[in-house]
Amino acid sequence: MQSDVGEDVLIRRLRDGDEATFTALVQQYHGAMIRVALGFVRDAATSEEVAQEAWEGVLKGLPSFEHRSSLKSWIFSIVVHKAKTRAVRDARSIPFSALAAQEASSTEPAVDPSRFLGDDARWPGHWAQPPAGWGDDPEARLLGSEFTGRLARILDTLSPAQRAVIVLRDVAGYETAETCNTLGVSETNMRVLLHRARSKVRNALERYFDETKSTEGTR
Repeated sequence: MQSDVGEDVLIRRLRDGDEATFTALVQQYHGAMIRVALGFVRDAATSEEVAQEAWEGVLKGLPSFEHRSSLKSWIFSIVVHKAKTRAVRDARSIPFSALAAQEASSTEPAVDPSRFLGDDARWPGHWAQPPAGWGDDPEARLLGSEFTGRLARILDTLSPAQRAVIVLRDVAGYETAETCNTLGVSETNMRVLLHRARSKVRNALERYFDETKSTEGTR
């Protein structure tokens, strides 16, 4: 999808039945929609069904979409609604809010403790292995198709609660309050989950870029 196309133009094309525009939209958001749905439903197959139902909802709702939020936020709100409905229908034993609260209250470290200096060091608690840089052109790396695929796989390693929070905040662009209201979690729990998710993604990306540098250095 062309990044220079304004949202009003995009919505008009979608309402006019432009298949290419709709296909590009699906390619852009479908994977993230599945990851959000996985925070509510039992398995990957069900989350795929939820995403498909959400796209049907998008098509049906486009004529009445009032642009009170961004198109992206509206799409993900449909995903969450469909996922919650499906979870109730399938009688999932633990609601997302309880799952998030349980995980946020755990003592899981956001960053591997081995990356910090121990109590016997001169500067205890400081970085032993500081975060690595992303190279001379990080923007180009972030836009690469290989990176996009790697990021998707990293997101899939997160817990359902962490995955749903980081996708809504950093992919769908939700604000804090909007994320909390959509997922039904407290702001405190949301911030804990988001911090842990971002830290894990950052650490995984560091390893990825280190691998990339090593590969480039052998050429």
